[in-house]
Amino acid sequence: MKRGFLFLYLIACLPLWTLAGDPANYNVVPLPQSIVEQKGEPFILEEGVQILAPAELQNEAEFLRQYLKEVTWNDLPIVSQRAKKARYIELAVSPKVTEKEGYMMTVNARGVTIQGGSAAGVFYGIQTLRKAVKEGVIMNPVVISDSPRFSWRGMHLDCSRHFFPVAFVKKFIDLLALHNMNVFHWHLTDDQGWRIEIKKWPKLVTVGSQRTGTIIGTNSDLDDHIPYGGCYTQEEAREIVAYAAARHITVIPEIDMPGHMLAALASYPELGCTGGPYQVGHYWGVYKDVLCVANSKVYEFVEDVLTEIMDIFPSEVIHIGGDETPTDKWQECPKCQALNKALGADNAQNEAFEPLTSKLSPLQAHFTKRVFDFLTAHHRRALGWDEILDGSPQDAMIMSWRGTEPGAKAAETGHDVIMTPTTFCYFDYQQTEDVLFEPSRCGGFIPVEKVYALDPAPDSLSVAARQHILGAQANIWTEYITNEELVEYQALPRMSALAEVQWTQPQRKDYEAFKERLSAFTALLELYGYTYAKHLWPERQIPNRWQF
Repeated sequence: MKRGFLFLYLIACLPLWTLAGDPANYNVVPLPQSIVEQKGEPFILEEGVQILAPAELQNEAEFLRQYLKEVTWNDLPIVSQRAKKARYIELAVSPKVTEKEGYMMTVNARGVTIQGGSAAGVFYGIQTLRKAVKEGVIMNPVVISDSPRFSWRGMHLDCSRHFFPVAFVKKFIDLLALHNMNVFHWHLTDDQGWRIEIKKWPKLVTVGSQRTGTIIGTNSDLDDHIPYGGCYTQEEAREIVAYAAARHITVIPEIDMPGHMLAALASYPELGCTGGPYQVGHYWGVYKDVLCVANSKVYEFVEDVLTEIMDIFPSEVIHIGGDETPTDKWQECPKCQALNKALGADNAQNEAFEPLTSKLSPLQAHFTKRVFDFLTAHHRRALGWDEILDGSPQDAMIMSWRGTEPGAKAAETGHDVIMTPTTFCYFDYQQTEDVLFEPSRCGGFIPVEKVYALDPAPDSLSVAARQHILGAQANIWTEYITNEELVEYQALPRMSALAEVQWTQPQRKDYEAFKERLSAFTALLELYGYTYAKHLWPERQIPNRWQF
């Protein structure tokens, strides 16, 4: 009995923080730019701590309260004034933090302070705190100074080939927030489905959002003949925009044109060169039917669509696609041939004109310029895939997908660029070379290590060109991704590797150290119910897939 009392006495004499479990781990994903340990006793994140925030940071304070309740079970009150003897997690916007999205987090025995260059910076500091305390509420003294390498830190989701409900789109946006990403590129239209309501052209959703069947397998001639469809109302789209904005994420809508428009042509056949008949695409790949760029009604259609899109999406940037546009129908169309001839005569007198590689490419350049001019007149910027580079206005933004070379060329000539090369950033591609047990049938091979190796703005570019590399994003095309869990599986954990490419300075990156941090980070993925690929952790996979 005496020994038992002695043990209890010794326990009572220990400092409280020695009984609180494991310490917080500040080596999170993405890795902050500077983590400097300090001397002194730790801060214990426990009951009685308050969140102190001014009125303009109540949104961020509420996120912090919610996150901490989820990862530590502590439901901390939010207050706007100090009280004697109270301990705080204090949020503030401070001119001391010069980077708009930067933050400084200071921890000592008295509390935690997160100062940001803006509310967004405070939000990213909150993300670091959230991830750190998932491993323990003992917060050792530290000063973290952090800001992102790139201003464009994006993820793309194709909701055209397969449709995903509003609730999942929000869950996907939450995943971006967890990774300090700030751009959601939302692919809303394609040959296989038009997914956004346009009130002036209602058939786009009554006809264009529905297909009567879908290809089975990969490059197969088999069709399931099962009706498939779905669309977002404008109210739902606005709801998603607001949900993202609260998390400091900008939604960039993509309306792909003049190719990838078969769903629109099925809705309004008069917009094509032949007048149809057309049907919403069942098959993947590139269709030869495109908008008739010599038809005046096409420009009425495009301007009406973009007017409503701009009303829904407040983003400065609107993605207009511009990729994979066959010229076959233009070559057969008398109106297009006449326009091409007129453009050729005009171009012969314009020494600055640089013809594109395809025979009738001036037609697409003509179309693209009209769309650019329309968006510019409405104080928006047009973004397109790298096919639009030649012949596009100087202020055109380029998304480099056919490798990094088009993006490098664009940056060297003064265009703003987002790097999203197929070789690093197409997350519909396989994560392993052994694809027997993989759920997706898409080709390609991009493991986590390959994603981590991407440098969007390497030293091989000139200093001036590197200034035009705004950032990077990964794309999830959904031809072979039919459900929500598969979207998550294809994204994770490669999305975590991309987050570090986007956020962390190259000299701080270390793949082996990243894998250790990623192992801890997966606890958060599991907490929030995300499905992730486990190729980096064979012990977590099904031990014998042939026997259950």
